[in-house]
Amino acid sequence: MADDCIFCKIIRKEVPSQPIYEDHDLVAFPDIHPAAPVHVLIVPKEHMLNLNDVGKNDVALLGKMLRLSARIANEKGVAESGYRIVINNGNDGGQLVPHLHLHLIGGKPLGHKLG
Repeated sequence: MADDCIFCKIIRKEVPSQPIYEDHDLVAFPDIHPAAPVHVLIVPKEHMLNLNDVGKNDVALLGKMLRLSARIANEKGVAESGYRIVINNGNDGGQLVPHLHLHLIGGKPLGHKLG
């Protein structure tokens, strides 16, 4: 874990949050600046800067993050209507916190339908 990383501080319980899920590998909590009625961050407990830091041994963790997003979407009532999964990667990709995390966003229309 990184000493000055806000997500590492949340994981260490140095900064209060309202976790909606936590296990050995992941923690999930509401985004403090939600873009939609449902906006949850899913964060690995191991500090990884972004997707570029993910190694071959972390593939299962990424899959677990995606499965957890589907579970939380179901629990939050947005699974059927639809939701967005976003991973911002690096400065130009819009990543504000230098710790890999996934955004689960739903509860309102988020774009255009194709076709």
